[in-house]
Order: sequence, then C-alpha cells, then structure tokens
Amino acid sequence: MFIRKNKNRNASFSVQIVQKNRRKNKVIKTVGVAHTQREEELLTLLAKTELERLQGSQSLFVEHDDLVVDNFVESISNDHFQIVGSELILGKIYKKIGFPQGGSCDYFKRLVLCRLVYPGSKLKTVDYFRQHLNLDVSVYSIYRFLDELASGLKQEIEGISFNYTKKILRGRIGVVFYDMTTLYFEASEEDDYRITGFSKDGKHQQPQIMIGLLVSSHGYPIGYQIFEGNTSETKTLIPVLESFQKKFDLDIPIIIADAALLSQKNIEALRAEHYEYILGGRLKNETDAIKEKILGLEIKEGKPCELSSPNGRLIITYSSKRAHNDRKNREKGLRRLEKKIASGKLSKKHINNRGYNKYLKLTGDINIAIDYEKFRADGLWDGLKGYVTNTRLSKNKVIEHYSQLWHVEKAFRISKTDLRIRPIYHRLKRRIEAHISICFTAYTIYKELERSLRKNKISLSPEKAIENIKEIRQLNYLLPKSKQFKSKLLKPNHIQSQLLNMKI
Repeated sequence: MFIRKNKNRNASFSVQIVQKNRRKNKVIKTVGVAHTQREEELLTLLAKTELERLQGSQSLFVEHDDLVVDNFVESISNDHFQIVGSELILGKIYKKIGFPQGGSCDYFKRLVLCRLVYPGSKLKTVDYFRQHLNLDVSVYSIYRFLDELASGLKQEIEGISFNYTKKILRGRIGVVFYDMTTLYFEASEEDDYRITGFSKDGKHQQPQIMIGLLVSSHGYPIGYQIFEGNTSETKTLIPVLESFQKKFDLDIPIIIADAALLSQKNIEALRAEHYEYILGGRLKNETDAIKEKILGLEIKEGKPCELSSPNGRLIITYSSKRAHNDRKNREKGLRRLEKKIASGKLSKKHINNRGYNKYLKLTGDINIAIDYEKFRADGLWDGLKGYVTNTRLSKNKVIEHYSQLWHVEKAFRISKTDLRIRPIYHRLKRRIEAHISICFTAYTIYKELERSLRKNKISLSPEKAIENIKEIRQLNYLLPKSKQFKSKLLKPNHIQSQLLNMKI
C-alpha cells in the first residue's frame, strides 16, 4: 500500500491510500481533498498515520507530531474562539432567578450578560457580540429591540426581582432601604425628562435623570423609580413607597433612609400611612432646646443616649474615629478658606451656608473674615451622630439597621462603576427606561453571584469572579473529513474550575 496524490480539475489535490493488486491500483481510502499546500501537508500526515494503522503498525509518527500541531494551530483564528463563561455561569443564575428566556428574550439576556462582563455603550456591545459571541448585529437592531421591550419590561423585571428577593428572605421583607442618585447624559440639550439639576456626579451642566432605589437587607433589589432630573430628593420617597405598596401588596416595612430624605413633609406622610422609619438625624438642625440637651449629655463610645423629639425618638451616638475625621475635615476646610482670603478671591456672595463657607463673616462694609468662634463651636459636635425613629426597637437595633444603609449606597456604586449605568447615551425616554431595566437586571444577577460565592465558600469578590468568568472560552472547529462542527471548552484554571462547579 502507498499514498497517492491526484490533482483535480479545480487545482485541488485528493490524498488517497492505494493498494497495488496485479498491476492495478485499488483505492483503499480517500483521506481528504486539499485546497492549499498546508492542507496537503496535513492530509499527507493523516494518510501516513492511517496507512500504518492498516498495516498493523501503530506508530504515531513522532517525528511529524510538531508539524501536525503546527498545521492545526496555524488553521485557528480568533473567529474560532467564543466566550462561554458568561452563559455557563451568569446565564445559569439568570435562569434560576426566573428572568424571561426564549425568542426575543434571548436578545435581552445577551444584553444583560454583556452588561456584566463588558459594560459600555451600545456600540461597544455590538463589538462584543461580533468579536466574542460570533454574532453579527447592528446597533440599530439593538435600538429597535429596546423600543419593543420598553413598554412592559420594567414591571416584569421588578416583579421577578421582588419575588426572588422575597424567596431569599424566606417570605418576609421586614426592612427596606431607600436612597437616590443622579444619572447624567452625554448630551447638551434638555427635554421634559432629562433636565439639569444638582448632580451627585458633579455634572451640573449636563441633563440628568434621578433614580430612587429600594433594596432589602444585604442589598437585595426590590425595585426602582425614575424621576425628572430636577426633582427634589425629599419628594421621591413617598411616591416610590406607594408605588411598590400597590404593585406587590407589600407588608408595611420599616423604612430606612439617610438624612437627605429627612423633611418634615416626608415624616408627616410616613406617619399618615402608618410607616415605621429610621432616618438619619441632622443634630445641628434640631431646636435650640434639644441641641442644648444633646451637648449636655455625657455620651460614651458604644453607649448611645436617647432624647424625645417632635418626630419621635432621637438616638445619639459618639465615635472617636468619627470625631477624628470630623475634626480633620473641618481643619482642612478652614485652611482652604484662609488661603482664599489671603488671595483676595472671596466676596460677599461667598457668605452662605454651603459647606465650610458658613465660617465666613462680613466685617465692616467690604472685608471678609473667618468666624473662628463659630469654627470652635462646631468642634463640640465632632463624633456625634443622630437617628430619628418612631419604632420600638432598642437603641442598638436602630443603629444596627441604619448601619446597613451602605448596601444601597454600594448598589449605586456597583451600578455606576462595574455596570457602567452612566453616562447614558440614549435620547428617547423608552430607550432610557430599557437601558436602566437591563442594568437593574444585571445588578440582581450580580447580587445572586455574590450570594452563590459566599454559599459555596469561594473567597472571591463578584468583580474578581467576573474577571475569571469572561476568560472562560471554547474552541469551535471543523473536522476535515466529516465536515462536522465541534466545540471544546478550553481547559479552565483552578479558579475557573471552582466557578464552573459552583452550586447555584
């Protein structure tokens, strides 16, 4: 038996194994058809291996192994690799929570997973689809899809997230945490939705919207509400609570929010609706009588004191660490003011209650000076923090509940940094709403990933886990003879193996 190469009419070569029998050549096997020189070399090596097998010798042609491997590697391109970690792990979490799947919802799922592993603009999303998922989509098809989804999407996503959070908390949502943030747009023109206002991102000249976010204990998401960009924070709490009360028949929980939401109108509305609350207290805004009582207390670290106030119980704590930071910040602000006065950059218009400008005073008709007596008087409040509540919880329980408010702040940080919810590049209201729904869904998956890592005792942050997840790839290749497409998961590293084997 021997190997024969036949040149075909289309300049290709057939590589065959032939046996000579009485002056006639009989084709035993056609190994394949080569269209290039490299394919011809590879088929020749395969033919030699097959010839040895037929002759009863199982030599692996060791001297040719390097060439076989080299030929195979040479044939691989970036198009053959596909990121699959997001689907294998994050996709499993998406399914477990119960988010919509199948049909056009698979498009939504891909946009959500992309937001977790490669957050960015929709143009970057298109690049991700093309380079890593081998899906050729246009940015306009994504926009059309967002238009279709916008109508009922928010309500469906919120319902699924709420029910899953309730399941995790064993059917009871006893406390809820509320906070607001601003999301700015990469645009210069306002409309009736995107309006300039006080920006928490420092983008005061750019149009923005406001988002009120409601989470349960440990930061599990409940829902969100979008407001026009110039809405006052104090006017958002009651509409959000009323909205969720109606939607989900929510048992009346304890409302926990920071001092920014503490307006007399809000407190009266909470009382009228029989809500219990724990709110951050602004001690310096209390009446003179109460302030005098506070400064007369001997408050020790770890031993909170309590007074009665018009809005309920006023609990006051002291922290030496907080006192150190308060003093440091005041002194830093004072030095900045002294520097500005020395440069002559301050005028009457700077005398206001914004920040450390409250230490400025007017002497004579035109001279601006620092009121050092006011600066020293402020030092009496260093380290003190107040909480206003109408609950019957113990002082320590009130403080413990309020201390969890960082979970909602963390939710905003995750959304703004890891999920890149802002800046927003959309102009149409329905697309803005769809974009935020995608980010909210991604945040829900992020929180469940965090819980799964903890449950499986994998000491990784969700950020580090996602970094490893997005590097899990598979190789897609075509068998030369059968023309069958096959896929093979590339060997994962130790951390990736842990994540793939994680119980979700």
